[in-house]
Amino acid sequence: MAWKMLPAASKLFPALVRAGKTTPPRPPPPAARNSPSPTVHRHAPPPAARLAGAGTTTTTLVVDVDGALLLSRSLFPYFMLVALEAGGFLRPLALLLLYPAIRCCRLGGGGDLAVRAMAAVAFCGLRARTFRAGRAVLPRWLLEDVAAEALDAARRAGDGDLERVVWASAMPRVMVEPFLREYLQLQLPAPAAVAAREMKTAWGFYTGLMERDEDCEAMALMTASAREGGGGDVVGFSGAGSVEFLSSRLASICKEVYVVSAEEQSKWRRLARRDYPTPLVFHDGRLAFLPTPLNTVAMFTWLPLGAALAVLRLAVGLALPYRVATALLAATGQSWRLRGSLPVPPPGNGGGGGSSAGSAGQLYACNHRTLIDPVYVSIALDRPVRAVSYSLSRVSDLISPIGATVRLARDRARDGAAMARLLARGDSVVVCPEGTTCREPYLLRFSPLFAELGGAAGVVPVALAVDTSMFYGTTASGWKAVDPFYYLSNPRACYTVQFLDRVDTAGVVSDGKATSADVANRVQRLIAEALGYECTMFTRKDKYLMLVGNDGAVAAPPIRSKLARVPTCMRLFVASCSLAAHMSI
Repeated sequence: MAWKMLPAASKLFPALVRAGKTTPPRPPPPAARNSPSPTVHRHAPPPAARLAGAGTTTTTLVVDVDGALLLSRSLFPYFMLVALEAGGFLRPLALLLLYPAIRCCRLGGGGDLAVRAMAAVAFCGLRARTFRAGRAVLPRWLLEDVAAEALDAARRAGDGDLERVVWASAMPRVMVEPFLREYLQLQLPAPAAVAAREMKTAWGFYTGLMERDEDCEAMALMTASAREGGGGDVVGFSGAGSVEFLSSRLASICKEVYVVSAEEQSKWRRLARRDYPTPLVFHDGRLAFLPTPLNTVAMFTWLPLGAALAVLRLAVGLALPYRVATALLAATGQSWRLRGSLPVPPPGNGGGGGSSAGSAGQLYACNHRTLIDPVYVSIALDRPVRAVSYSLSRVSDLISPIGATVRLARDRARDGAAMARLLARGDSVVVCPEGTTCREPYLLRFSPLFAELGGAAGVVPVALAVDTSMFYGTTASGWKAVDPFYYLSNPRACYTVQFLDRVDTAGVVSDGKATSADVANRVQRLIAEALGYECTMFTRKDKYLMLVGNDGAVAAPPIRSKLARVPTCMRLFVASCSLAAHMSI
């Protein structure tokens, strides 16, 4: 990684040296010199009547994203998310060590310098073409920080007679524009624009330097319009303590600025999930918490213990029987619970999952939360199961306590035949019809193939829920081989397993009473009702196109038939090496 950062560093350090020299202030644009200072109104957002316009006068509303739209006054967690998700662990450690200086700089009135310093550490050396944290990671946390009252004020303004709505932010455009355009629906009745500075690049890598205010496209257009006298009426909307916005060039163009008082903002509430303009179904990233400075210190303090605890938990799970292992794991903070009762074995199959002659296997269809889903189904049933999956890393397959996973080839005929052979042998087969994991309370479209294979035993829907305290156990763009370790390294994690009533598939599908898609949709609805989730028609391809930029197809490596014979000590050695390699990146 060091050689990739050299081109960016060659531009960054001279620029920082030049920034430390005393330079004469830039003259203000003609519009700012010839116009009086804006009138500042405090205590309330801009009233709708003020934004309606009068006669031929057009009005532009400038919304301060950092000071008015977001409740938090600190931008540090969002730059920390960029550093963590795109740059490993060394980059966020450097940003954390720099935080005292950033804090002092901000308290001293150097808010713009603090933002530039955080951007330099978080972005320097990252490849611009593959950077997707602004679209895949940040919207999940920015949405949780949106003030419902501020968004309502911007919506009411957008419904009026506005010429345009401009969303201004001190963060780089690549961090905030996807969030604003895709989740806050900037396609308002009035045209919308984002006034945020770009990150400079060199040879395809971010240099860590941000462009100047006058180089911002939205700022340049508004300044040119004001210079020509056709800017109309410009109104600003900010919050208490947003000194950066009030001293910016955008504020100098405004005729009036409405600043909400700190007392009024303290009464504002966070935007509820049900009120999101666009539902948040997909997001990526390892962190399950917002990395404020204190939370980040806690994470780095926990990491060495978490890595050792992950290996210990893995050793317990591989070496001991389920009943003993789960009791010991619960003592370390990794627990599970069964909601409801176990499924009743189907007629003619007393064990429901044995391999005795003449017995049919049982098919379990569950929603997909992490790669460990089949393990907890096996623990709840207290018997071995066979898991089928489209893609699984070699490391995850090697350390699996339930043996080798049966890989599917995304070929309907071949995949159906493979699962039918397992069921004919009397195995209990666990399948996740979604085809990929989903973290939020939504269910993706269920593939109907499993509904054609249930046979006389039918399909048992299984509702799974997982709670983690520090790390997510899944990723779309990261190294999937360490997914189980992230889950195992959580200080606290809990799985909830609920078996639902068996769904008949033999007499429904074969007799033509319903199609396999109808049965799949019914199973999806049953699981959604049990968990309180919502059903969607999104697929694995939709998820990966949004988060990674590809369709998520992975060529399956050859299956190792003797995987289950690998000694436990060798599995632990491979697991430890993989975890150590990831921690050193």
